[in-house]
Amino acid sequence: MTGTDVGVTRDWTDWEAVHTLLTHAFAGMEGRIDPPSSLLRMSARELAAQGELLAAVAAGRLVGCQIIEGRGGMQYHGKLAVSLDARRRGIARILVDDAESIARERKVPALLLQTRIELVENHATFRAMGFVEVGRTAHPGYNSPTSITFRKLI
Repeated sequence: MTGTDVGVTRDWTDWEAVHTLLTHAFAGMEGRIDPPSSLLRMSARELAAQGELLAAVAAGRLVGCQIIEGRGGMQYHGKLAVSLDARRRGIARILVDDAESIARERKVPALLLQTRIELVENHATFRAMGFVEVGRTAHPGYNSPTSITFRKLI
């Protein structure tokens, strides 16, 4: 499979598959991030209430996803993930590019996302896609930053 074999759809409805993909994709964060991902407390139904799903599909199989929603006049990107066996093929970039097209259609001036402080490989990926750090925040009960906020002007 290559990035050219992947299509993005807004019509994917199998939220159990999305939840499974995210659970497997985020498993490597367990023990690395503090506090643990909110995904661990979320059902597929709760996940579906988070926003609009963009699903990356290859040969009928879900290989990546992200959830977008309007937030503060920008388009927020959450739960961006690629299945373990489909990584390093440009799928995350395909998803972000598609979301950027949606933002342009909706005349949204910027994309916004957050990643955990500990996930330095994610920071590098998002910087390579044109995102810049615009802030750091702490989860409730934490005195130091736990997340970095990135923004991409479009």
